[in-house]
Amino acid sequence: MSDAARGRLAVLAASALAACGPASPGGTPPPAPATAAARMLSPQVSGTTELLQAVSAPSASVAWISGHRGTYVRTTDGGATWIAGRVPGADTLQFRDVYALDANRAWLMSAGPGALSRIYRTTDAGATWTLQFTNEEPEAFCDCLDFWDERRGVAFSDQVGGRLIIRVTSDGGATWNLVPASSLPAALPGEGGFAASGTCLVTRPGGHAWIATGNAPRSRILHTGDYGRTWDVFEMPVVAGGEAAGLATITFRDDRHGAALGGEIGKADARTDNVAITSDGGRTWRPGGRPLFAGAVFGAAFIPRAGSSLVAVGPGGANLSRDGGATWAAMDTLAYWGIGFSPEGTGWLAGPRGRITRVAPR
Repeated sequence: MSDAARGRLAVLAASALAACGPASPGGTPPPAPATAAARMLSPQVSGTTELLQAVSAPSASVAWISGHRGTYVRTTDGGATWIAGRVPGADTLQFRDVYALDANRAWLMSAGPGALSRIYRTTDAGATWTLQFTNEEPEAFCDCLDFWDERRGVAFSDQVGGRLIIRVTSDGGATWNLVPASSLPAALPGEGGFAASGTCLVTRPGGHAWIATGNAPRSRILHTGDYGRTWDVFEMPVVAGGEAAGLATITFRDDRHGAALGGEIGKADARTDNVAITSDGGRTWRPGGRPLFAGAVFGAAFIPRAGSSLVAVGPGGANLSRDGGATWAAMDTLAYWGIGFSPEGTGWLAGPRGRITRVAPR
């Protein structure tokens, strides 16, 4: 078994452990610690008991969340009600990423070896779905996707045969073209992403995108400034790599200030230096503070319109940083995998047993 395969199995094992956490299915979890950060949270009723992994919130009223067994959930009223659905014929798939343009248009990405990695699109709020991409490379394993706009997007997979696998689309996902090897750095042994929260890849306006890697001898950051045509690589001296370890998530609040987080995937009690901060677009990194919860960070996102405020989540809980990742405060001790914020600053945390929690920073 390859290092990459073992790393993916570690993520799956972590999901099994997290799914046993103390929550009522799709309903109200036990109360969070009574801190100022915790008071930003309010539990939702999702309508599903599946593991939910990734969040896309195009507005304060609209959010889509992807999950296992072909599941997605959607709200159009700011979380007052959620409607759960399944993509027909996708009951065995794990939708580990989602990107939504609005209440009607969204993409779902499933993760798994070979043909289990797929991309679907809906333009009618989930009434129908179009299968746009099926992975034909047996060793590839899709990790995350993101879009710059309704036509241009990018998707990342674990490396195959020493080659990084990055695909781009310029037609709304009708075609996903492989970035030529000549435009990419060589892959490290075992290098890939962790398909935990759909946030190992992030885009910004103007053609910028960053990818955080792991499961290799060292963690790295991949960057494009031209909509994925060419890519640079930046070394990450802060967060260690290794088998089933490295970076799981990356987020930027502008083109220069960002944070990358991760850890030892699947080791619930591990406490490592797992936060790195940049102020030059990812070229150089410095250590951040360790979150208060043990284990790896699976997802993180800056809160729009809130300066340096940053939320990190993992099977060990949820934390808030007001200073870009230097120090942390507890928000919740329940397990989460996914996180996403709307442009207005309303956010959502997602996790095991259909768990959804709303984040209202104001």
